[in-house]
Amino acid sequence: MVEYIVTVHTGFLASGSTINNINIKLVGTDGESDHTWLTPWKIALTFVKGLVSSEYSFYVSCPTSLGKLVLIELDKQRLPLFPDDAWFPAKVEVKSPEGEIYNFPIYRWITDNEVHQFREGTALRVFDDTHHLGRYSRQQELKQREEEYRWDAYMEGIPHGIKAEDLSSLPCEVRFSFTKETEFAFTASIGMTELELKGLSASEEPWTNVDDISQVFYNKWTPVSEYTQQHWKEDAFFGYQYLNGVNPVLIQRCKVLPGNFPITADKIFLHGHCKLTDEMQKGNIYLCDYKRLGGLQANTINGKKQYLMAPLVLLQKTPDDKLMPIAIQLKQNPADDNPIFYPTDSEYDWLTAKIFVRSADFNEHQLNVHLLRTHLLAEVFAVSLLRNVPMIHPLYKLLIPHTRYTLHINILARLRLFSETGVFTEFASSGGEAMTTFLKRSLSEMTYTSLCIPDDIAERGVEDVPNYYYRDDGLKLWDIIYKFVEGILGHYYKSDAEVQQDTELQKWTSDIFEHGFLSQANTGIPQSLTTVAQMVKFVTMMIFTCSGQHSAVNSGQYDYSGWMPNTPTSLQLPPPTRKGTTSEATMLQTLPDINATAHGLAAIWLLSKQSSDFVALGQYPDDHFSEEVPCKMIQSFQGKLELLSEFIKARNKGLEVPYTYMDPKEIENSVAI
Repeated sequence: MVEYIVTVHTGFLASGSTINNINIKLVGTDGESDHTWLTPWKIALTFVKGLVSSEYSFYVSCPTSLGKLVLIELDKQRLPLFPDDAWFPAKVEVKSPEGEIYNFPIYRWITDNEVHQFREGTALRVFDDTHHLGRYSRQQELKQREEEYRWDAYMEGIPHGIKAEDLSSLPCEVRFSFTKETEFAFTASIGMTELELKGLSASEEPWTNVDDISQVFYNKWTPVSEYTQQHWKEDAFFGYQYLNGVNPVLIQRCKVLPGNFPITADKIFLHGHCKLTDEMQKGNIYLCDYKRLGGLQANTINGKKQYLMAPLVLLQKTPDDKLMPIAIQLKQNPADDNPIFYPTDSEYDWLTAKIFVRSADFNEHQLNVHLLRTHLLAEVFAVSLLRNVPMIHPLYKLLIPHTRYTLHINILARLRLFSETGVFTEFASSGGEAMTTFLKRSLSEMTYTSLCIPDDIAERGVEDVPNYYYRDDGLKLWDIIYKFVEGILGHYYKSDAEVQQDTELQKWTSDIFEHGFLSQANTGIPQSLTTVAQMVKFVTMMIFTCSGQHSAVNSGQYDYSGWMPNTPTSLQLPPPTRKGTTSEATMLQTLPDINATAHGLAAIWLLSKQSSDFVALGQYPDDHFSEEVPCKMIQSFQGKLELLSEFIKARNKGLEVPYTYMDPKEIENSVAI
């Protein structure tokens, strides 16, 4: 007789323990063990959350060696007089009689009494999987996943998502942890309770004093929120936000003025007393064009028609390396009642024009830059991975950490933000009918290159804009991720032919093209992967989108929106049709009502809060990779991220407004909030 030593790891999750009996069977290339009940008296000591059974090792006896272990079978049975429960095993380690250690990653809930198969942890592509039981297990896993993770075209013209009526219909593995769910609900509750006690959440009155606006969550302001409140009127801060605020992807170099932006040289004031044509030739003029917002039917809030413009903004890089606005047109089509505003106009004419731009930026950012280009794409990446790629595949092992909580947070968003009674629908100017139109428009204009920061920076012509920390940190981060992905995938794929032959990889890619980009070839999204280099770039884009890019467009929301006049969710008066008609009173009448302000800021504050079970980029609490080479690559990846974090922290010490959103220690591994 020979003995196998079994060590069971239970995941560190609330309610992840079990007092039920566990049955195990080992399957190898040369045979199978009998089903073995793991000793009942050890259960209370062993299968408790976060504990490892090594102190109470289990033994599985066999007449002869089973050869190389391929998989294990586990099932959970209720003990007499004890209730049935759910168990979250993390992994099982088995030491063979020959002294070899086999790892079996699990990381899933076992809630029933059925037999479940789990593969040995060595990564195998579909054509590497030669054992007949291994291939069968692989097929059964994907068959089950296809039932659990089904596509749903829940809104025409936007990326498809997971079919789920509510949170309870999501598979247990992709839901929030107890800690995350409890903290999220508590944070939402205390935020709204505070606003209700202050009488802000139900008041449909306009603001009558700009200083009164600070009573909304003033006690929750960040240092950047306070800076915003102090500097929001300044042109330099207005321009700075195009580089390092929450929407740093709109600005582009302007070499020729758009035909619908008829600026006259005698009216424009340029810093440095130079000519506009000369400045454009030097590359010092930049454009922000909100044309995607054109023609949208703005919302109605508190029974009042709202206004949403599609501005054009021209900016100049000044000799002292600031980015300053020099002209604003609030509607796309030039007309006598659509004046172009300049910094030389009256204080409130110019400030009102900037407020309309900042409100347009809020809507462009929230729906396109944040929701569509991170949340919805991350959901597509996750569902395609979970449907098409088995746990044993190297791609699954590499990408699964970047899907954590994404499906749960997106279902919450659909229910609480974008449903008929959602906060965004009720209190944002682009809520309701405009939202669907805008999302369709944005997806139809999305390109693959715009999702890859090196290409995007080059296409927008912003390679040498000074003080552009989103670009500087983002390019460094992309390069670190790219080299990590290149190392991991290069370890498993030695030729382009192997990429082409991997049917699971190809199905993952084609599903993303079909369900994420609705088979629109003009996006440039790959429909299949043909080379190792193409695969590495595509996977890098996915990881960067779900981690660094989401952090860049999400984490600073309360920093720049905590002071509402800097980022109004909606506006209640039409833009001025001629100059000299604005004042502080008209500005206050234009800003959103008290309740719209309160509900908007409550949602933004909630979505900016970091959970205590936050997992930073590069951290892998779950051991999906077990081979030595990828594990060493992970350590190297973590080291490079640490160096980038140290560089960013040192740089930030010299900045008036620190840029932290691309600091790897502040970036979550996935779209989880």
